[in-house]
Amino acid sequence: MMGKIPKAGKSFKGRVEYCVLKNDAKILDANGVRIDQVAHITSDFNMQRKMRPSLGQAVGHIALNWSPEDAPKLTDELMVSMAKEYLQKMNITDTQVLMVRHHDTKHPHLHLIYNRVDNQGNPISDAYQRWKNVKASKALTLKYGFHMGEGKAKVNRPQLKGADKVKYELHDKIKAILPKVISMDELQKQLGKQGIGMMYKYKSGTAEVQGVSFTKGKYQFKGSEIDRSLSYGKMIKVIADRMQAQQGQSQKEKKEQSKSLADQLREVIESTYLKSEPETHYLREQPEINYLQSESQANYMNKILPDPFLPEIHISDDVDDEAIHGRNRQRKEQAHTNRR
Repeated sequence: MMGKIPKAGKSFKGRVEYCVLKNDAKILDANGVRIDQVAHITSDFNMQRKMRPSLGQAVGHIALNWSPEDAPKLTDELMVSMAKEYLQKMNITDTQVLMVRHHDTKHPHLHLIYNRVDNQGNPISDAYQRWKNVKASKALTLKYGFHMGEGKAKVNRPQLKGADKVKYELHDKIKAILPKVISMDELQKQLGKQGIGMMYKYKSGTAEVQGVSFTKGKYQFKGSEIDRSLSYGKMIKVIADRMQAQQGQSQKEKKEQSKSLADQLREVIESTYLKSEPETHYLREQPEINYLQSESQANYMNKILPDPFLPEIHISDDVDDEAIHGRNRQRKEQAHTNRR
C-alpha cells in the first residue's frame, strides 16, 4: 500500500463530485458528513471550514493504492480499517472524513477527503506529509502482509499529475545520469541541460554540505524525498565507489598488460639466446669393441689368470733371493784381511 497526496485544494465541491460521481464509485465510510447527497456532503464540509476562514486550502485529499496482487484478499472492511490506521499515523484526527472506493483501475484504491479544519476549529498541519506518508504506508503494508513494491519501476507514470509527476520525472532523469558522472559538479551540469536545478544545503556558518535539493518549474524536492538513494550522502558514495572500482580495474588491466609484455619478452629471450642445439654427438653410435676377436676366450683368460699347477711366485721371494745372492757376491770379491 502507498498513499498518494495531491496538493491541498480550495473547493470541496469539485473534489467531492470527482470522487463520489465517478462510475462504480462506492462510499465506504464517513465521519461528520451526511452521505445521502453530494450537495449535503459539500455543505457539511464547508460549514466546518468557516471556523477557520483564514485557511484557504482547507480541502485535504489522499489516495491509498494497493498492489493488484493484493486484490483477492482486500475487502471493503479491511480497506476502511487500514485507512483509519493510516490517518492516525499521519496525525489527521478529530476532523471530517469521507472514504470512497473506485474500481476504474487494476489496482485497488481508496480516496480520502478530509477537512483541514478540525472539529475544534484548529488547522491540521500538512508539514512533512510526504515523508510521513512513506513511513505510514510501509508500516501498514508490512503489518498486514501486503505486497511491497520494488522501487518506483512499476509506478504508472502517465497517470501522475502535478507534484507527483514532476517528482517521478526527476527520479528517472537523476537515476539515468548519476551512473555516468564522476562528480557532483558534473551531475549538476548534466541536469541543468535538461532544465533541472540543483541546490546544496550547507551547515550553518560553514562550507560543509548537508543535503541537496532538485527543482523543476515551481516544484522543489529534497533528494531523499524523491528517493532515499538520492540523498547527498548516498549519491557521493555511489560516485566514489564507482571511481574506486574503475581505478582498481584500470590498475588490474595495466598489471595484466605489463605481465603479458614481460612474458612475451621472456619467450623471445629464451627462444633466441637460451635455446641450445641438442648435443647429438654424444648420442652417435660408436663401433662396438670386441676384445676377444683375435684370440680365443680361453687363451685370453689364460693370459690373465695363472695356471693353477705352476708354483706360486711372490715378489717377496724375488727380493729375498736377490738380497742373499748379492751378499754372497760381495764376499767373494773382497779379500779377507786380518786387521789384528
